[in-house]
Amino acid sequence: MFSLINKIAVITGGSSGIGTSIGRTLKQQGATVVNFDRSPYEEFDTIEVDISKQSEVLAASKTVIEKHARIDILINNAGISFIGNLESTSEEDLDKLFEVNVKGAYNCMYAIIGQMKQQNHGVILNMCSIAATLGLADRFAYSASKGAIRAMTFAMAKDYLKFNIRCNCISPARVHTPFVEDYLRVNYPGQEKEMFEQLSQTQPIGRMGTPNEIAALALYLCSDEAGFITGTDYPIDGGFIKLNT
Repeated sequence: MFSLINKIAVITGGSSGIGTSIGRTLKQQGATVVNFDRSPYEEFDTIEVDISKQSEVLAASKTVIEKHARIDILINNAGISFIGNLESTSEEDLDKLFEVNVKGAYNCMYAIIGQMKQQNHGVILNMCSIAATLGLADRFAYSASKGAIRAMTFAMAKDYLKFNIRCNCISPARVHTPFVEDYLRVNYPGQEKEMFEQLSQTQPIGRMGTPNEIAALALYLCSDEAGFITGTDYPIDGGFIKLNT
């Protein structure tokens, strides 16, 4: 069950956090994992690429196809965050978020869709966020970028259904990653433990998610067992959306 033997999976941002856990989980289930990242990671075959630059993504995808003859799975995981409301978000901030979070995902889907159509099968999984569904304080630009990911997911699922290409997205709430640790260290020096607990309690379940829990859902959605699922956004949020509204 959930075997990915002989599958070729491309993941963006696989060198840290949730991306590493997803890549590792897919590899454990038999997939060959290729990591598109600006930093290499020893567990995966990494192609160093800036996903916001289409020429680099096209070249990287061509390398994968030349080596493996196909791409079965694409996971658009790479992304950046930003804290701020409308007034504290500069034009440069907005452009950078959309370059990485939205254009990066677009570039990767654009680069591999022709190969998936030729194969007449494929799975695309986009990393979204509960910020695409709910209004979160001081997440103006980030929410906008993830709202775009959610909409793009639905559009892709509709447009490529006839080619047996499935497209879904995952919307986590707060997940305990190195990003959280860095955020607390920079913004709450000396109060890290107290603020960690406070942030944990914002999830009704009383804790943050773990990268491995996100990876388990990603594995399912990328597997043949999820063959009847497409065009869906999956919250994985400790009850945040339903129990906070």
